[in-house]
Amino acid sequence: QVQLVESGGGLVQAGGSLRLSCATSRRIFSINSMGWYRQAPGKQRELVAGISLGGKTNYVDSVKGRFTISRDNAKNTVYLQMNSLKPEDTAVYYCNAHVGPYEYWGQGTQVTVSS
Repeated sequence: QVQLVESGGGLVQAGGSLRLSCATSRRIFSINSMGWYRQAPGKQRELVAGISLGGKTNYVDSVKGRFTISRDNAKNTVYLQMNSLKPEDTAVYYCNAHVGPYEYWGQGTQVTVSS
């Protein structure tokens, strides 16, 4: 069982920055992969960024060059640094973790970008 707790969402103007944090209840290096997803009203949940156990990262095209996923093994925390935010980034952001065949989700944190 893995518990994920997100924080760091909020309201920001276009062009601004936010950093999301996802604290895990399990040592992060025992988790196969972690990622950030988002879901905007009326849209499907999409993968925004992922990071593997080996540190390989991947991003959806719309955030490349603006968002950075990273992790701090000592703090068992994964971050999503979001820069140059756009109104279309507005969504609920969810932390996700895969441990073997199991998948876990956080409760989500709202990010709202005003124009």
